[in-house]
Amino acid sequence: MFKIIDCDRHVIEPQHLWDVYSDNVHSNGVTLDFDNEEKRTQRIKAGYPDLALPPVYKVQGYPILSNWDLEQQIASAIVNSQSLKERKSATNPMDQVESMQETNISKALLFPTFANYVVNHEKIDATYSLACAKNYNAWLKDYCSEYPEKLYPVGLLSRHDTNTLVEQVNEIVRFGWKAVVLRPEPILGKNLGHPDYEAFWDACESNDLTVCFHGGTHLQGQTVGMDRFTSRFSLHACSHPMEAQMAFITLLESGVLERYPRLKIAFLEAGCSWVAHWLWRLDNICYEEFPSLTDKNIKMKPSEYFVRNCWVGIEIGEPLSDVLSFIGHEKLIFGSDYPHPDHLHFDLTKISEKLPDLSESQLRDVLENNPKKLFGF
Repeated sequence: MFKIIDCDRHVIEPQHLWDVYSDNVHSNGVTLDFDNEEKRTQRIKAGYPDLALPPVYKVQGYPILSNWDLEQQIASAIVNSQSLKERKSATNPMDQVESMQETNISKALLFPTFANYVVNHEKIDATYSLACAKNYNAWLKDYCSEYPEKLYPVGLLSRHDTNTLVEQVNEIVRFGWKAVVLRPEPILGKNLGHPDYEAFWDACESNDLTVCFHGGTHLQGQTVGMDRFTSRFSLHACSHPMEAQMAFITLLESGVLERYPRLKIAFLEAGCSWVAHWLWRLDNICYEEFPSLTDKNIKMKPSEYFVRNCWVGIEIGEPLSDVLSFIGHEKLIFGSDYPHPDHLHFDLTKISEKLPDLSESQLRDVLENNPKKLFGF
């Protein structure tokens, strides 16, 4: 039996986070707009199903989710009714660890759910965004301290003011944490290759801090697909894998990967199938087309940078043969995305059956050994 290291597991932030950990954030800044009987009755009269809707998160009066109309909320309520136990267990460390033990997960790196939308919200100012990130990290520090050998916090950073990034990294390092999480898309008009990020990448490499890219649908920001789609179906299809592809090419073209050969990057919750297609195209079409445009920042084949600097999370049941031929199994890791409902139907107890492209030794590397190398366990 494998002792799985879950490289992408989530907390569900309780509302009291924003009240108890309020040194940096006013307690009324992040609020919940609850459903009520009057709203429910009006929906029923309009022909909608009779069910309660989950509360709507707001930050400084703005909804934290974009394209989150009544149709999306009703669909979410139907799905969420099937995962009440899982989402409740993610709000506290004791139940989180108990849920891990049920599926033989020995360690887990913990990522935010709602806080990632709050901190990266395009409508809030930089000071408030930074305060929210510090607020969340303080709560997460206490959350994980109860099971320090099982729960590993991933620091949430605010990108609103790039001048604060190095100090944020230094604080994460002082905590003794091994990783930080960034959204892959541009924040307030600055993409990951912007010159203002240079000191940040240097600090991450110097401190052996793994940078995890983790996207998400419905950000109040510049996520791909939002200029042409409004439904959860289409937005969710685009957001994770396409933003991962563009994050990689941003780091590649801007020379970040060339300048920082020891920088460690993880792409999470986007699957890995995109890697083979993307690297083949970059190696064989884009890189060869105009060499004078790439000779400064891209001195190796794009696939060679990926193999040197990057790891990528796999999905249970995902076709792997092309990815294995491009980057090998040593660059693959696994994340459950627990307790988010879009991944709860994957059965971890049958993971070896669902990944027939991997031998038993390769699967052990993916589930145990590769994460140890990536995060320095």
